[in-house]
Amino acid sequence: MINNRSLLIVGGLAAVAWLASSSLYVVDETERAVKLRFGEIIEENIQPGLHFKIPITQTIRKFDTRVLTLDTDASRYLTLEQKAVIVDSYVKWQVVNPTRYYEATAGDELQAVRLIQPRVDESLRNEFGRLNLQQIISEQRDELMTGPTQDLDELMRDELGVAVLDIRVKRIDLPEDVSSAVYDRMRSEREREAREWRAQGQEEAERIRANADRRRQVLLAQAQERSETLRGEGDAEAAGIFSQAYGKDEEFFSFWRSLDAYRDSFKGDGDMLVLDPSSDFFQYLKSPTPISE
Repeated sequence: MINNRSLLIVGGLAAVAWLASSSLYVVDETERAVKLRFGEIIEENIQPGLHFKIPITQTIRKFDTRVLTLDTDASRYLTLEQKAVIVDSYVKWQVVNPTRYYEATAGDELQAVRLIQPRVDESLRNEFGRLNLQQIISEQRDELMTGPTQDLDELMRDELGVAVLDIRVKRIDLPEDVSSAVYDRMRSEREREAREWRAQGQEEAERIRANADRRRQVLLAQAQERSETLRGEGDAEAAGIFSQAYGKDEEFFSFWRSLDAYRDSFKGDGDMLVLDPSSDFFQYLKSPTPISE
């Protein structure tokens, strides 16, 4: 009797445990879920936490809602001028509508990748097809992918219930037959820019040199004018001093001027003057006192 009662208790506890494990489920913080009844969705977008379901008739499908990465294979695209580029890219995507995601992919991540990848390839093909090679090389890659990311995000939300958060280009390579032409063009453009910079520098140098020469001429003219002015003022002042000195003692001044004239006239060894001895030039040689008129 006791054994039968114990068996009933153990069986009851096991049934309760099975019922609890089959009826209760947990949705993690990184997940969202949908509730199915015989394969039909009866509850959408179940949030994280502890939830209840009816065993056997109801099932739960959980989906990872973290940001996932789709690393695509390098693809060959044609530019606007029909030149090939090889693009290696990757996509960041995330499940945002569990119901739509389950209906489109049955919750299979690999199936989602198979559906996203052709869309990404088509979007990149269209984007690179509207740009020429020079634009692709010169433009910022983040700006280059803004349009395709927005368009593909809107499309994927509607078709698969996933958000395309970002499309990034890891590398853009050129085929061997295109690389040489591109590098030659880049070299020619750099040489042209260098010539322009050199011409501008030469023009600026000539302008600075001409300005410096003009300022030099102006400064020299000003200095010449100043020197002439000072020389004139000095000559005038010297003349005034001579005149003042002459006025104080005219006889001494005449004597001093005669001595200067003798010195200047006979300072060379071969100097010779032919003069009348009775001329006024020799008056101070004859007598320290001039002959009065």
